[in-house]
Order: sequence, then structure tokens, then C-alpha cells
Amino acid sequence: MRAFIVRPFGKKNGVDFEKVHKKLILPALKKARIKGHTTEVIAEAGNIRQDMFQLLLTADLVIADISIHNANVFYELGIRHALREASTILIRSRQDEVPFDLKTDRYLAYVPTDLASGIDPLYESIRATMVQRKVDSPVFMMLPKLKAQNPEEFLAIPSDFFRELEIARGANNQGKLGLLAYEAGHFPWAIPALRAIAEIQYATCNYEGARETWERIKKVNPNDLQANERLATIYHRLGEQQMVLNPDLGNQLLAKSEEAITFLFSKSSELDSQGIAEAYALKARNEKSKWLARWTSEEPAKATVAAIRSNLLKSAYTNYANGYYEDLNHFYSGVNALGMLKVMLELADRETELWNAKFESTIDAKKALSDYKKEFSDLAIVVRKAIFSKIKKLEREDRQNAWVAITRADLALLTGASPQRVRNLYAEALEAGGRLKFDAAKRQLLIYQRLNIAPENVTVALAEFGSDNKSDTPDEEAHVILFTGHMIDRADRAKPRFPKEKEAKVKKKIKSKLMQTVAQLPGNATLVEKARKFTAIAGGACGGDILFHESCKELGIISKMYLALPREAFIGQSVRFAGNEWVDRFNALIQDEGNHFVVMSDKKELPNWLKTNNFGYSFWERNNLWMLHAALALGRKNLTFLALWNGKQGDGPGGTKHLLEEVEKRGAKSIVLKPK
Repeated sequence: MRAFIVRPFGKKNGVDFEKVHKKLILPALKKARIKGHTTEVIAEAGNIRQDMFQLLLTADLVIADISIHNANVFYELGIRHALREASTILIRSRQDEVPFDLKTDRYLAYVPTDLASGIDPLYESIRATMVQRKVDSPVFMMLPKLKAQNPEEFLAIPSDFFRELEIARGANNQGKLGLLAYEAGHFPWAIPALRAIAEIQYATCNYEGARETWERIKKVNPNDLQANERLATIYHRLGEQQMVLNPDLGNQLLAKSEEAITFLFSKSSELDSQGIAEAYALKARNEKSKWLARWTSEEPAKATVAAIRSNLLKSAYTNYANGYYEDLNHFYSGVNALGMLKVMLELADRETELWNAKFESTIDAKKALSDYKKEFSDLAIVVRKAIFSKIKKLEREDRQNAWVAITRADLALLTGASPQRVRNLYAEALEAGGRLKFDAAKRQLLIYQRLNIAPENVTVALAEFGSDNKSDTPDEEAHVILFTGHMIDRADRAKPRFPKEKEAKVKKKIKSKLMQTVAQLPGNATLVEKARKFTAIAGGACGGDILFHESCKELGIISKMYLALPREAFIGQSVRFAGNEWVDRFNALIQDEGNHFVVMSDKKELPNWLKTNNFGYSFWERNNLWMLHAALALGRKNLTFLALWNGKQGDGPGGTKHLLEEVEKRGAKSIVLKPK
């Protein structure tokens, strides 16, 4: 978060406003973990008025000192009140009479001779303002239909940042996406940048990464509709994955999803038809997950009984249908409503006694079943018409849409098309989707398979997804080992740190600690079988990095080499000085089928967009954080950090000590080996 401070400068009317800034305002902001500045930071070349207007619009918080009648302060305050409806705090020292137009506004009084006593009250005011976000602008209070400006539309994101983001997206480099999210948070344009990153993480099914990024956006703006909508889905996905592994955690995540959905419905007046349809679909998905938890762990006969007995099946259908009838182009809701209704109808026909028991009389049960069958027929007609209307439009524009194609295939499966027709439609959809993941469609097919719904069509459809049609029980999150350590000493090193004579002993230590880490994995599997559940990440420098990769290879652990620079440049920087033997070992690892390398940057310097922010960041520190975010993307819950470190400060920024500190901030296990 960022604050803009509007105040007089120098000493006026007996008040030292520089002292007020340093001894009151900045300490309170620091306590609230908010950075703040005045127009002094933009008093360089350029149009100061333009920059000032932008800051008044885009700042998360404005603090205005109205102690004296200062024209600039009141002018800037008026601009803020006209542009933003909330998050403006007034402070004063009671020097001059408050102007008439501000007499009704609340303000915080401070004592110029005892500024320290005002820090806590100002902090509490900041905290309450940022949490409650009540309208405090008299302009918006008096003109309730006035719409505040969206600050994101006025924040320019550097083009070279977007280029780096696009490269990371194209390579599906989740570590780089996490790094860019961390870095963007230091800039005024953080929110639109984080939004772009979160959308990529979400689209590539990196739900943990997307959750973290969207939560950062929501922390700044709790009422952000897109953040709440995405988090509702993400919490659902993560909760769904945990329902088998950890039901308590799964239910907690589903509860967070429902909280976000409730918020969306509370803002329905601000949502269009598609947004409301999505909210209903999100609610239906949560109910479906709870319904699945009722029966998926049961044996087949009991599973059918539990599935038809639960009222969550009907509830999921109803909300999917409500969503679809809100927006007939929301095909996801329509086809899922049909799917839930198909299950209900087939189970009701199969388990007549159980179905009848849900009603007061057999007559009521038969009527309900008849009504539902008519609903299925009517809904199928509407969904089919809507899909074909969309397909015709796509054909006219000579375009394809894989999501429309997969929905068409789902519809054919549910409405009784021939198995061959169903198979062809799924094949076309998957081909059109290319690298897209149709996990939701496959999960739905697995539900049908388990309940023996449309078995012939389901069998041929699943065949198109490949041979991996095991149960939809998620695997545990990957176990990851992140390594960093000293290079072999250069021949001219004044004080030895990792002399080459210690190489054999150091490798033995690394391999031994790796074996211990693998062996601690629960279960009765062999060491080799357990090793296959691990992924290891390290650089490629001579010394610790290469010894670590070689040890991983010997133990059967898949390791990935993360290079700060392109291969040849990296060898020149971090390998060649130790001799040709180390170059050969580096190349042997690179060429090994089990290993592969990823490159962070094509040159040894920070990108231009990052140089503009002065927070003491070096190229090698960036490399450390890149590797850390790559490890977190692979498995943040089961991350072990292994360091070969002498316990002392490194030769420059971005050494082992820096990475160890960053890892510990995130609560990962860390193991330190000394080279001597």
C-alpha cells in the first residue's frame, strides 16, 4: 500500500511541518506497513502537477494536514475528495480555524510539542480507515450517484515488464511469475500488474500461486469483485483437492469459497448477467464437492445409495440451473445443470425405493420425477440452441473456441448421442484446445463412470483423454529440495572457504543428508521409490551446485538446474575458472535426460523497469528469489532448504545467507552443512 501526504512545507504559524512529517506521520505509516511520501519525490524533471494529480487519484490512502489555511493543501484535498470516495484522513494542530466547508468532517488533532503521543491514535485511524473503507469524501456523500474513478486505469505498467511477463507465460515459468509478483509489489502500479500475473497463474492451474496473488490484491481492496470471484473458484479447487487428503482443511477452504460467493451476491447490483451466473455456478460447485464427499469413499453399492439420498445433489442442480437461466451464454452452468439432473434421474430410476422415500407419497415422488424429466428435456433444448448459435457465429468469424467445443461434446454425451459421435466430438474439442487443460470435464466424466451413468459414452469419452483414467483422488503435493552453496575456491582466494581438497567429503555430506531427507518420507516404500517423489532445484556453479546435482542423480531424485545466465555465459561466470573437469561435469548434467535447465536472464543486470525502484536489489539476489519462487510453485508445503554454508557473510549480495533468510521467512525447513 502507498500513501500520499498533503501538507504545508517548512515552518509556518509556529508549526514545524517537516518535524510533523518525520516524527508523527511517517512513524504511524510505518507501524501500519504503508509507504508514504509527498510531492517532494516528484519534484524532478517533468510536469509536477500531472504527477501530483495522478498520486491523488491512485494513492491507497491520503493524509492531509489542514492545520493552517494553506491554499495548496486545500486544493489537493479538494481534488482527492472529487476523485476518490474513501481513504482520506484529515489531521490538524488547531492553529487556524477550520474552513466552513470542512467543519463537519472528522479530523485527528495532534500536539506539535508532543508528536510521539499522536503516533498510536494516527495509526489506529489509518488501520480503521483501510479496513472499513467508509465513504469519507463530502463530495460523494452529497452526490451518492457519483462514481469514483478506477485508479488502475491511470497506472502505466512499463512495457518491458509486460515483455518479461509474456516470456514467463509462454514458457509456463511459474517461478518467474512468482518472482514478478513479488517485485511488482514495490511499485505504484502493483495492483494491475498483480492482476495480470494472477490471471496467468489461474489459467495455468497454479492455484496456490494464484491464491497468494489474488489475496494480495484483496488485502488492498477487500471489495474487488474480480479478486473475490477468482478466490471463490480457487478456494473451491484447493478445497476439492483436500477433501480426500485432509477433510478438515478441505472444508475450511470451501467455507472461504462460500464467504467470497456470499460477498459476490451482496454486490449483485454491480454484477452483469455473466457475473451473477458465475456466482451461482460457484455456489453449485461447492455444493457438488460436498455431495461428492458424501459418497466417493464408499464401495459402489453404498456410493449409489449415498449419492441419491443427499439433498446436495438437487441443490447443486438448482444453482447451476439458476446460473444458466441468468445468462444463456454461460454454457458451463447449463451443461453442468444437465449433468446433475442426468445423475438424479438415472439414480432415481435405479433406486426407486430410495427416491420415493424422499417424498410424502409415491404419487408425489412419481410427479417430481416426471417434472424433472421434462426439465431435462427443456433445458437440453435451450443449451443446444445456445451452443449452436455460438458455433455459427464462430464459423462466420472463422474462429474456434475449445470451451464451446468441449461443452458441445458434454451435451452429446448427456443427451444420448451415439458413442462414435461422442468420441469424435471430444477428440475435436481436445485437438482445438491444444495445451488447454479440461480437468473439470474429465472430473465430471469420472463421476459418471463411478455412478455408471451413460457408461458406453463415458468410456469412449475418457479414452480420448488418454489412458490415465484413475480415480479423481489428488496426489499429495510434491516434495521439493532447494539447494544453494559455495563454489569451489578460486586459486587466488585469500581466505579458504571451500578448498578443492574438501570436495569428496562435502559430496559425502550432501549425499548423506539427501538420503536422510528422502528416508524420512512416511510409508514403507523403498528409498528409490521415495526418491522419485522428490524434485530438486539448484544452480549449476562448480562446487556445491554440481555436487548436489550429481548426488541427486545417484539417488534417483529428479533435479532441475536453474541458471542465472545463458549456458555459455554461466559457464564463463561460475564454472570455467575451476578447470575443464568442472566444465565437463556441468555439461554431463545438462545433457542428462533426467535433468534440464532454465535460464533467468540473458544478461547480468536488472531489467530497466526494476532499476527505477531503489530498494537495494542486486542481480544475484534476484536470482536467489527466482529459484525460491520456482521451488514454492512446485511444492510450498513440503519444501526443504539445504545449504552448504560456512555461516559467514558472502563475497557480495545474493549469497547463501540471503537465500537462507528468504527461505526462513516462508517457514520452510532448512538444513545447513559446513564445507569444513
